[in-house]
Order: sequence, then structure tokens, then C-alpha cells
Amino acid sequence: MVDLSPGAIGRRARTKGGIVTIATVLALVAGVALTWFGLGAKDHAAANYDSSSWLWSSLKGEMARVNGVTGRVDTRMGVPNSAGHTMQVSQTDRFLVLRDVNTGKLDAFDLATLQSSGTAGSTSGLGVTVALNGDAAFLIDPAQGVVRQIDPRTLAGVGEPIHFPPGITGGTFDGKGRLWIAIPEEGTIAAIEPTGPAPTAGGTGGGASPTTVKTVTVADRSHDLVVSTLDSGVAVLDRTNGKLTTVIDEQQRQVGLDLQGTGALPTRTNGPDVPVTVVDGKHVFVVAGEKVTDFTVPGAGAKLKPAVAWSGRFYVADETNGAIYVLDRDGKLLDTIAFKEANGPIDLEVRENRLFINAPNAASARVVDDNGDVKVVDKFVNDVLGGEPPKLPPPPPPTPPVGKPGAVKNLKAVAGNTQARVTWSRASENGSPILKYIVEGNGQTFQVGADQRSLVITGLVNGQKYSFTVWAVNAKGTGPKRTSNTVTPSFEVPDPPLTVKAVEKPDGTVAVTWDKANGQGHNVARYEVTAVSNGVNAPIGTSTTNALTVKAGDLEYGTQYTFSVITVNDIGVASKASVVSNTVVPFAKPAAVKSLAATTVTSAKGTIKVSWTPGSDNGRPITEYQVTVNGTTKSTTGLSLTWNGLADGATVQVSVVAVNEAGSGPAAKDTAKTLAAPVRSAESASTTYSAVAIAATFTGDAVTCKLTIAGQSSVTDTSCANGSKLSVGVNRADKAYSWTLVVSNAAGSYTASGTARTTKLSATSQCNGCSEGVYEYKDNGDGYLEQTNGCCANGVYHRDGQSINPICRGSGVSINAAGENNNRRSTGWVMVNDPYYIPLAYTDISDGEFGNLPAC
Repeated sequence: MVDLSPGAIGRRARTKGGIVTIATVLALVAGVALTWFGLGAKDHAAANYDSSSWLWSSLKGEMARVNGVTGRVDTRMGVPNSAGHTMQVSQTDRFLVLRDVNTGKLDAFDLATLQSSGTAGSTSGLGVTVALNGDAAFLIDPAQGVVRQIDPRTLAGVGEPIHFPPGITGGTFDGKGRLWIAIPEEGTIAAIEPTGPAPTAGGTGGGASPTTVKTVTVADRSHDLVVSTLDSGVAVLDRTNGKLTTVIDEQQRQVGLDLQGTGALPTRTNGPDVPVTVVDGKHVFVVAGEKVTDFTVPGAGAKLKPAVAWSGRFYVADETNGAIYVLDRDGKLLDTIAFKEANGPIDLEVRENRLFINAPNAASARVVDDNGDVKVVDKFVNDVLGGEPPKLPPPPPPTPPVGKPGAVKNLKAVAGNTQARVTWSRASENGSPILKYIVEGNGQTFQVGADQRSLVITGLVNGQKYSFTVWAVNAKGTGPKRTSNTVTPSFEVPDPPLTVKAVEKPDGTVAVTWDKANGQGHNVARYEVTAVSNGVNAPIGTSTTNALTVKAGDLEYGTQYTFSVITVNDIGVASKASVVSNTVVPFAKPAAVKSLAATTVTSAKGTIKVSWTPGSDNGRPITEYQVTVNGTTKSTTGLSLTWNGLADGATVQVSVVAVNEAGSGPAAKDTAKTLAAPVRSAESASTTYSAVAIAATFTGDAVTCKLTIAGQSSVTDTSCANGSKLSVGVNRADKAYSWTLVVSNAAGSYTASGTARTTKLSATSQCNGCSEGVYEYKDNGDGYLEQTNGCCANGVYHRDGQSINPICRGSGVSINAAGENNNRRSTGWVMVNDPYYIPLAYTDISDGEFGNLPAC
């Protein structure tokens, strides 16, 4: 394994840049037992990679390769113990690099063989990303400000890393193979060209190094910058002042946009139109050169994803409502792609002349061709998810009142040599995100990014007093102004601390320590600590000693941070900032699991099933879930557990807690009831000429009913419900039949029995003047009927007009009654007294009535 830890490659950070197909973690480690579905080994090696993309599914913890032409999955790759993780995926036609955000592990795959070709380690959490283009790959560490080329086959370092000020952002390739980085501290962007791949022998890189080929100033220092690479350059949005700068070849253009909200760009823009989305304002600006058009996005979603340009249309994901709106550049709604089952993030990426739309928390995806036609992808083809779609997220809470921002907090200034450093804490948003901060002082006005919250003001005069005024700005206006303390710049500056170290603790705090600094003739009064992460550089605390504990919750769990420290002496003069610390990822106990459901298992007695979806891991991977039922606890690494051995019909208490490195999180609770044996209430019988029906009333679930008629047959209903009626055909009218009903489920059964008589059918014999009367025939058992006599005698014989009671209908007899009873032909026979039959021609029974009789 190649060591890419901070100690091995220097300071670096993680960012959401890079070619990231799916913002959801995948833990794929070389050597683990990967599970493949759908293709044999030969099929894998020969698979066609054109118009395909690997999509992540956190529900099952697996990757699915989707053919963009057919919209079908051709390969699935299971990843053990990764369900519920967030995955970063970088891919080309040749290589696939996966980064597990929870563990920081990286794994490279050669798509020609679908074999793991290298593994490496990185700091866990959001921050570090991998950018991949052709045979070149980079590892970008925003918190440390380090960009290093790596070999996509082995993940070994190539040449020397490039160092920038901490807090960089971006890190994607343009269409000419250049990697673009933004440096908010300087207000600049930089283009990096990779060197050739590392030698295959040795596996540690070396030789030539990547180079910075272009540096362009695009904004004032300490502005918030967002980067989107283009076919032949880069677009940079200055979110602090609403200006978009494009750098294409050697031409640089800048246009101003009235954002009125938080602006965002896709990481990669295809074609000449650059969409700028106001993600909290449902508005999109389209910039083509110096021309700007804009339109409003439909729907009622509170937050949008950045619009993606594709084939003359703009695709805007609304995660709140589970939809992707398709609009033209005039804002006309062309289509709405429903994705209600997304249940969370919706990621869009243009690859291989297709737009791939993936929801890591769903079983499906979408593929859009260049005509706008949409195919729905079943990522779990040949698999069942339990028969129910993922639950939709709960409706958003009521919208709080929206207004101007509050005042900044903890505003302070410290002097330096001909300069001053002004820092502050966040102002209250009051329902509308902070867009920027305004700093006034020394007759100048500065705009500072919402995520920066510090500014070094240069060009001051030593010995002169200064104070500075700061206020926040959101879409609703400006907040109250606050004025800092007065400072006096001086050349008598102390030294910064030489070494800064940070350690994240299981209780959610971070301990930052440093060497005591040299006051250079003055006493050290205090130290000011700044936290640095992806595009963020903001004060975090003050200490009079050489240590500071950052409180739990002050930093985002699972996000990478470094820290710098300045020394302030007893005359209020500060040093330069120290070198940043090592990278840490704050963490705490995991949050409660979501969607806990304890349900009855109807196929087994004394059994329940407990299932859930992961809550936040709060910065460390969830190692297990502890499921407690009636005081007994079992552990699992999965997202469900079947529990048996309980009493029948018992109500049980269930709780589930997630466990990570910090300990056990809060419990989610539910109740469930095991299956109870059915309990008899009553039965009711009903009959026809040819059937006996029994209706059963009982209490019980998952019940099977079986009705048997003695001497006849039986019928079974496997989904029998209270009040269900079962019917069995019989072969005699006007006859008593014994019946038996068995009602059962996995927990037990009961039996009921009784008798029921079938319906009596009445008819009249008809001679119609026939001198011989009505003939009867006896079945001698040889398939023929023997004439016994006419109707003029006593006993079993019938006279004209006499009542008869048919029992069943005959079959297989050979006598034809033609010529009798006014030439009425007999179409059948009825048994009137076992074993005596009478031709139907000599009765008033119609064919329809005759059809109701059972066969003898």
C-alpha cells in the first residue's frame, strides 16, 4: 500500500472538487472479496465501456456500471460493509478510482481487466478528492493547500507536490487536460499541467513533476470562489461580489450578476453556456461570453443543485421535491424528470455523450441522451428491495421568518508591521444565507467572503491608530455595523509559533497546541487560532496559553481541518500566521438511526424483523449497530436484523443504536408484535345444488384456511382473512355433507367441523298424453340405463304431473328419448332416486336448471 498520509506527502486537504460522479462514499479496498452480479469473468474482460458510467448505491453498498445507450446495468460490484456510506468516484474510459469518505481509503481499478491495481490511504472526511483525466490523476488536499500528481494505476506519487496557501478549492480538469485550482486567500486561480505517468517499475513515482502553467487574478483577496472547468479553460464565480470570470485560452472576460443569493457552478461545464445557479433563490443566469440571460426555475423547492448544461438544455435538480427540471435558455420548461424515490442527494454528470442522473439512496437512476429522451435505470436489476419503494423524506419544517442578517460577533483587530488583521464570528443569517461581509477602515472598503471571516489590511502607518467596522450582507439587506477595538501597527512584532498540532477527540472537541512563541522583547498576551478547510478560512478561538480546545459542534464533523496560529504581544501587535497544523477530522458519537421499523415476520413463529437507515456517522465510520429487544442486545454491521425465539403474540420493545470510534449514539425506539396463532370465533355454512361453502370468522394474521368435504374434495386459501368464504363442489343435491375447516399460521392452528345439506331441486314429470307415461331407467353400473317401467304403476314410478326431486345429472348413458313426449329430444338425464334416472325430456326442467346440478 502506498502511504499518502499527511506525513508522507506534506500538507493537503480534501475538497468537493475533482471529477466526482457521485457524492456518496464507497469503501472499496484491494484484496477484499468483491461480489459481481450479472456477468461472467470473460464477459467482464470483454465488456464495452462506451457511453457507460459507474454509479454508486449506498442502499446496498455497491457500484453499478450503466450502459448509457440501453439504460441498463451490465455489471454490479458489491462492496462489503459499505451500505450507508458516502462515496467519491473518479473515472475515465480506462481507470476507476474510489475514495471512501468515511475511511479515507482509495482504490484504483484498471477497467481493461476490472482488477484492483493499487490502494492508498488518505485522511478521512470531506475534503481530499481525486481528479482523473486520461492517464493523469491528481490528489487535491484543500485544507493543506497541496496538489500532488499520482499514477491512476498504482496511486503512487508522481514527481513533487505543488503547494498553495491552505484553503484552496476546485480541482477539476478542463477539456485540454489542465487542472484548475482556486486560491481564495490570494483571489487567484492556477492551471496545472501533469507530467507523464510514473514509471511502471519501482511504483513510487519520481522523475519530472507537474507544473503550474498559468496564474490569473480573478478577485480581491479573501473572496469566496467557486470553479467550473470548461472545454478550453475555466469559469470562476466570485460569490462575494457576484462576478463571473471566464479564462478561455488567453482571453479573460468578466461579467457582473445580480445574484441575490448563494451562487453555485457545476464542477464541469460542457459547451459555451456557463450556468450560474442561485441555489437558494430558484434562479439561473446563463453566461455566454459577455452576454447574460436569466430565468426562474419552477417548483417550490427550498434548495437547488447547480444547473448542468447539456445538449442545448439546462438540467436543475430539486432534491427537496425529487425532480429534475429541464429548461431551455429562455427559461421555458421542456420537461420534468420525476425522481421521487431519490430520498436525498441527486447527482448529475455528463459523460460519454450522455447525462447520468444518480441518487445514491435510491434503487434507480436516469440516463438522458442528446435528444432529451430519458431512460429509467434499475440499479438492482434481478433483485428485490422488499416490494416497497424507499420512503419519501418528511415534509420540510415551516419556513422561519426571513430578514436582514444580525451583527457580527467576536469582532477584534490585532496590529502587525504596517498592517492589521481583522477577525469576526458569523452573523445570524435570519433565514437568508450570508452572501458576504463588508469591512471599512483606513478610508477603504473591502468585501470578504462569507466563509472567510478574516482580513489582513496592509499599507498602514506604524504608530497610527486604526479601528475597523464590519457588517454582514444577505439577500434581504445589510446587518448592523460593529466597530472593532483600536490598534496601532508597529514593527515590534512577535514570532509566530513554530509548530502547531491538532488532535480530534471522541467527545467532538479538537485540541490545538503549539510551541510558545518568542515575543521579541515583549510579553506574549495571547494567541489567535484560525481554522482552515475547503475554501474556508475563519477564526475559531483565542487562548492565553499555548493550547486551545475547540468546542464540540463548532466544527463540522467529518470535514477536514487544519489550524494556523498568530501571536499577539502586550502592545497588541500580532505576528504572521504560523505554518498550518496537521489535518484532523472532528468526530463524535453517531446520530440516531433513521426510519426504524420493527415488523412482524409472518412466515415464522416468535419472530420480528428490525430495519433502519443510517443516520450521520458524525465523522467516523459506523462499526456496528446494536439492536436490543426486550433487554437482550445483538450486534450487526448490516441495516436489518431478524430476531426469533420470542413468545407468540407478544408485544416487544425494540431499540437500535449506531456505534463508531467515539461510542454509542442515541437510541431509536419502536415496538413490534410477534405472530399469534389464529383464534376461532364462528363459522357459517351456505349451499347451492352443487357446492358447500363455509365462511370463517377468527382473529389472526398470515392465515391459511383449508376446507375439506367428506367423500368429495378440498380447497385451500393461503391468504385467508377474517370472514373469508371457501367453497367445495359436491355431487348431490339435497344431501347432507360433513365438512372440516383447518385455520392455521406459523404460530398454530385450530379445527372446526359440521354438516351442511345441499339445496333441494323440485320438478314435475310430464307425459303430455303419452299412453305409456313417464319411463324410468336404472343404472346397472355398465354405463347403460335399463328401462324399468312406465308411470302407470306404483312404487318408484312416476305419473304424469307428479313432483320429482332431481339429485344429480347423468352422463355416459345411451338411450335416446326421441319419439316420446311429443318428439322432445332428451339432452340429458337426471337422477331422481338413486339409482333411478329419468330423461330430461320427460320433465319440466330446463337446460339452464339442469346445468346447475352436479354430475353423478
